[in-house]
Amino acid sequence: MNARISAALAISLGLLFPIGAPQAAESPLAHFGGNWSGSGKIVVSNGSSERIRCRGVYKPSDSGLALTLRCASDSYKFELASKATATHIEASASSVGFTASLTISLRGNSQTVVIRSPGSEISEVSISMARGGR
Repeated sequence: MNARISAALAISLGLLFPIGAPQAAESPLAHFGGNWSGSGKIVVSNGSSERIRCRGVYKPSDSGLALTLRCASDSYKFELASKATATHIEASASSVGFTASLTISLRGNSQTVVIRSPGSEISEVSISMARGGR
Protein backbone atom coordinates (compact mmCIF):
# COMPACT_ATOMS: atom_id res chain seq x y z
CA MET A 1 0.00 0.00 0.00
CA ASN A 2 1.34 3.42 -0.77
CA ALA A 3 1.64 6.20 1.85
CA ARG A 4 -1.44 8.15 0.62
CA ILE A 5 -3.75 5.15 0.75
CA SER A 6 -2.43 4.18 4.19
CA ALA A 7 -3.00 7.72 5.53
CA ALA A 8 -6.51 7.90 4.04
CA LEU A 9 -7.38 4.50 5.50
CA ALA A 10 -6.05 5.54 8.93
CA ILE A 11 -8.11 8.76 8.86
CA SER A 12 -11.24 6.92 7.73
CA LEU A 13 -10.87 4.29 10.45
CA GLY A 14 -10.20 7.05 12.99
CA LEU A 15 -13.53 8.66 12.11
CA LEU A 16 -15.39 5.35 12.36
CA PHE A 17 -13.58 4.07 15.45
CA PRO A 18 -12.26 7.02 17.51
CA ILE A 19 -8.89 6.40 19.11
CA GLY A 20 -8.82 6.38 22.90
CA ALA A 21 -10.25 4.47 25.80
CA PRO A 22 -13.85 3.36 25.39
CA GLN A 23 -16.37 5.27 27.46
CA ALA A 24 -17.51 3.39 30.55
CA ALA A 25 -21.24 2.84 30.81
CA GLU A 26 -22.80 5.13 33.39
CA SER A 27 -24.28 3.44 36.44
CA PRO A 28 -28.09 3.31 36.24
CA LEU A 29 -28.08 4.97 39.68
CA ALA A 30 -25.80 7.88 38.72
CA HIS A 31 -28.78 10.27 38.58
CA PHE A 32 -29.29 9.77 42.36
CA GLY A 33 -25.83 11.15 43.12
CA GLY A 34 -25.45 14.25 45.26
CA ASN A 35 -26.52 15.82 48.52
CA TRP A 36 -30.20 15.77 49.37
CA SER A 37 -32.27 17.28 52.18
CA GLY A 38 -35.90 17.61 53.08
CA SER A 39 -38.59 16.83 55.58
CA GLY A 40 -41.43 14.44 56.20
CA LYS A 41 -43.13 12.70 59.07
CA ILE A 42 -42.48 9.85 61.42
CA VAL A 43 -45.42 7.73 62.64
CA VAL A 44 -45.08 5.73 65.86
CA SER A 45 -46.96 2.59 66.87
CA ASN A 46 -49.69 4.46 68.80
CA GLY A 47 -50.59 6.40 65.64
CA SER A 48 -49.11 9.75 66.65
CA SER A 49 -46.72 11.49 64.28
CA GLU A 50 -44.23 14.31 64.22
CA ARG A 51 -42.19 16.19 61.65
CA ILE A 52 -38.79 14.79 60.71
CA ARG A 53 -35.89 16.46 58.90
CA CYS A 54 -33.36 14.49 56.84
CA ARG A 55 -30.13 14.84 54.89
CA GLY A 56 -28.87 12.27 52.42
CA VAL A 57 -25.55 11.76 50.67
CA TYR A 58 -25.65 9.50 47.61
CA LYS A 59 -22.43 8.37 45.91
CA PRO A 60 -22.82 6.46 42.63
CA SER A 61 -20.25 3.86 41.61
CA ASP A 62 -19.93 1.38 38.76
CA SER A 63 -21.74 -1.25 40.80
CA GLY A 64 -24.56 0.88 42.22
CA LEU A 65 -25.03 3.52 44.86
CA ALA A 66 -23.74 4.06 48.39
CA LEU A 67 -26.16 6.08 50.47
CA THR A 68 -26.21 7.62 53.92
CA LEU A 69 -29.46 9.06 55.26
CA ARG A 70 -29.49 10.98 58.58
CA CYS A 71 -32.82 11.98 60.09
CA ALA A 72 -33.99 13.68 63.27
CA SER A 73 -37.30 14.68 64.82
CA ASP A 74 -38.03 16.14 68.25
CA SER A 75 -38.06 12.63 69.75
CA TYR A 76 -36.05 10.42 67.36
CA LYS A 77 -32.75 10.37 65.55
CA PHE A 78 -31.45 7.69 63.17
CA GLU A 79 -28.92 7.02 60.43
CA LEU A 80 -29.31 4.57 57.57
CA ALA A 81 -26.26 3.52 55.54
CA SER A 82 -26.73 1.19 52.59
CA LYS A 83 -25.65 0.20 49.11
CA ALA A 84 -28.24 -0.11 46.33
CA THR A 85 -28.35 -1.39 42.74
CA ALA A 86 -31.65 -0.24 41.12
CA THR A 87 -33.39 2.92 39.85
CA HIS A 88 -36.52 2.37 42.00
CA ILE A 89 -35.10 0.98 45.18
CA GLU A 90 -37.09 -1.49 47.23
CA ALA A 91 -35.13 -3.11 50.02
CA SER A 92 -35.41 -4.47 53.51
CA ALA A 93 -33.30 -3.79 56.57
CA SER A 94 -33.09 -5.89 59.69
CA SER A 95 -31.22 -5.98 62.95
CA VAL A 96 -31.89 -7.49 66.36
CA GLY A 97 -35.56 -6.78 67.14
CA PHE A 98 -36.14 -4.60 64.07
CA THR A 99 -37.23 -5.24 60.48
CA ALA A 100 -38.19 -2.58 57.95
CA SER A 101 -38.91 -2.12 54.26
CA LEU A 102 -37.35 0.77 52.38
CA THR A 103 -38.61 2.33 49.13
CA ILE A 104 -36.77 5.18 47.38
CA SER A 105 -38.25 6.78 44.26
CA LEU A 106 -36.68 9.52 42.16
CA ARG A 107 -38.46 11.99 39.89
CA GLY A 108 -36.14 14.66 38.47
CA ASN A 109 -34.52 16.49 41.38
CA SER A 110 -37.14 15.24 43.86
CA GLN A 111 -36.98 12.06 45.85
CA THR A 112 -39.35 10.20 48.14
CA VAL A 113 -38.12 7.83 50.84
CA VAL A 114 -40.56 5.58 52.73
CA ILE A 115 -39.44 3.30 55.56
CA ARG A 116 -42.10 0.97 57.01
CA SER A 117 -41.69 -1.20 60.09
CA PRO A 118 -45.11 -2.58 61.13
CA GLY A 119 -45.22 -3.77 64.71
CA SER A 120 -42.25 -1.72 65.91
CA GLU A 121 -42.26 1.54 67.88
CA ILE A 122 -41.66 3.54 64.69
CA SER A 123 -44.15 2.15 62.18
CA GLU A 124 -43.47 4.49 59.26
CA VAL A 125 -41.19 7.30 58.10
CA SER A 126 -41.96 9.18 54.88
CA ILE A 127 -39.63 11.86 53.56
CA SER A 128 -39.60 14.16 50.52
CA MET A 129 -36.17 15.53 49.58
CA ALA A 130 -34.66 17.67 46.86
CA ARG A 131 -31.12 17.49 45.46
CA GLY A 132 -28.92 20.11 47.10
CA GLY A 133 -31.94 21.47 49.00
CA ARG A 134 -31.87 22.78 52.54
